[in-house]
Amino acid sequence: MEVEMKIRGLMMDPVSNSPIVLLKELSSDVVLPIWVGMYEANAIALEIEKTATPRPMTHDLIRNVLMGLEAEVKRVVVSELRDDTFYAVIWLECKGKLISIDARPSDAIAIALRMDCPIYVDSEVLANSKINTAQHEKVSSEEISKMLDALGDEDFGKYKM
Repeated sequence: MEVEMKIRGLMMDPVSNSPIVLLKELSSDVVLPIWVGMYEANAIALEIEKTATPRPMTHDLIRNVLMGLEAEVKRVVVSELRDDTFYAVIWLECKGKLISIDARPSDAIAIALRMDCPIYVDSEVLANSKINTAQHEKVSSEEISKMLDALGDEDFGKYKM
């Protein structure tokens, strides 16, 4: 089953300094973070902010090609989570034929924004992501606790409280 999502925002991961796209389920408060590349995050941000560029960027070029071919993007789906990597499919219709195209979620989302089509996530991906997130949060909390326990007054330097 597919769950419709919307873009909740973009943020930077403070640990890896990588951009994250936050997708939010329309009917609940469930949020799915997807780590993306810097260029893809920029492409998504440009479209969210409706910022025009002097020349077409890659995702704008794809939109122009699709429009020139009279193809309609029906939806994009984050379809799989395998080995901590998300996979997506762009579903488009051209001349009455439904076509699926394998894509990175970041590219699929950037195209969905430009083509004004819905974004979905497979419910299994959401379930698996929650499990992975919970496991990572547990590890992170344990690591943070150990690190804080090991700190002494001298580690805080001039920022003592």
